[in-house]
Order: sequence, then structure tokens, then C-alpha cells
Amino acid sequence: MKHPKRVLAGLALAATLALTGTGNAVAADTFIILQSTTSTQNSGLFDYMLPVFTKKTGIEVRVVAVGTGQALKNARNGDGDVLFVHAKPAEEKFVAAGFGVSRQDVMFNDFVIVGPAADPAKVGGMKDAPAALKMIAAAGAPFASRGDDSGTHKKERRLWNAASIDVDASSGSWYRETGSGMGATLNAAVGMGAYALTDRATWISFRNKGDFKVQVEGDKTLFNQYGVILVNPARHPAVKKELGQSFIDWVTGAEGQKTIDSYKLNGQQLFFANAN
Repeated sequence: MKHPKRVLAGLALAATLALTGTGNAVAADTFIILQSTTSTQNSGLFDYMLPVFTKKTGIEVRVVAVGTGQALKNARNGDGDVLFVHAKPAEEKFVAAGFGVSRQDVMFNDFVIVGPAADPAKVGGMKDAPAALKMIAAAGAPFASRGDDSGTHKKERRLWNAASIDVDASSGSWYRETGSGMGATLNAAVGMGAYALTDRATWISFRNKGDFKVQVEGDKTLFNQYGVILVNPARHPAVKKELGQSFIDWVTGAEGQKTIDSYKLNGQQLFFANAN
């Protein structure tokens, strides 16, 4: 049985083609739905990379850019063909539970802690992220959290745990959860003079920095790995197995990896391919 959302989307597209007299049944269905984290979209990587894939294969990629937690939930419900996210433990659980076929590394970058130039917690230049978070908590300096179960939020919570800080006890005081994406959370952080954890690609592409700068970086715990997973067609028969696998093969292959490495913004490379 096909997923109802897919059926409705297909009917709408078929009706459009019938009215215009263009396309055919095969071309109308030559697309995949990619459930992805927001950083790959907001950084401009997909706008740069996906047209290269489509030109080569004829397969359109329709991106649903949400937090990793929501992307995993959507894929569990069958709303997608491929996952492109960055929370490896959660991705491995997704596959182990039978919702994904297998998981492959694609690329990496890193997380950074940004904050105002005044640096009220005096963490500037530190390379120990949990120690810096302890100092932020001790100072009661405002910290803006996404609070949305995204890959970035999952990483942030692991760092607080490593620092032995119970942020739930401080929710609403110095620890402030936005429940929003990375861009909105960074805007909130700048507005309230709060520290925030962000992936470096989003920070580089973020335009409303004000006097904010990277305060903490270089800790191995800030490593940010991205993975790609084919949603299991045995669990959801509507999954486009061949088209989805074509995308995975391309993005983890030589051309896709080279395309990822070649994407730069303001002279800075945002992602580093490491599929192999």
C-alpha cells in the first residue's frame, strides 16, 4: 500500500502533466524525497551539489530540511526515500530497528561555541568544550539552545552531560530553549547576548553575526559526522529503492565526494568528504 502523502503528491503532479500535455509517466516519478538536517540546506551545499547529481542522472532531489530528530521520525513514518543527517548514534538505532537499510559516512565538519565579544563567561580561546560549558553555567551567562531534538541539540546535550551540568534545572533562566532551527537560534542568541552551539557551516553562512565570534573550537568532542541512509523498502514499499540508492552511490562516490570538497563560502571549505 502506497503512503497516502505520496499518492496525493503523485496525483497532483499527474494532473498537472495531463493539463499541460508535457512529460510522461516515467519522468513524472523520477525524483526522491531526501529527509535532511537543516545545515546542509542552509549552508548552500544542496543548492551547489544537487544540480550536479540531477544533471548526471536525471533524478530530481526534493529536500525536506528539518532537524535530524524530525527527519528520523519522518523517515520512520515512510515520508522519504533517503536520510542525510548528523547524529550517528540515533542513525545507528534507526538502522538497527529495521527502518534503514544501512548507514554510510558521507562528510564531516565541526561544531563551535559562539558568543558575544564581551565573553562574560571568559571562555574565549578554550579548546575543552565541556569545561567551557561549566564556566558558562557557573557564570549564569545566557545560553541559547535549539531544544528541538536536532543533531546539533543532541550533541549539545551530550556535552552538557559530559560537563555534569543539569540544564533542565536552569531552563528558562540562563538556559533558554528556542525550539527553533539553527538560524533562528543564532538570531535569538545574538539578540540576547547568549552563547550557542552551532555547526561551523551554518555559522560561516550566517549573516547576522553582530559582534559575535567563535569562542570555543578544536575539541575532538566537537567533531560533526554526517551519514546517509536508504529508508528500508521492506518496511515502506513506497520507497524508491533504485533511485535512492543511485543518490547514495553518487554522493559517496568519487564525483559526489569531490563536489562536497569543492564547495566553499567566503573562501572557506564548509564540509569535508570522508565516505571512504
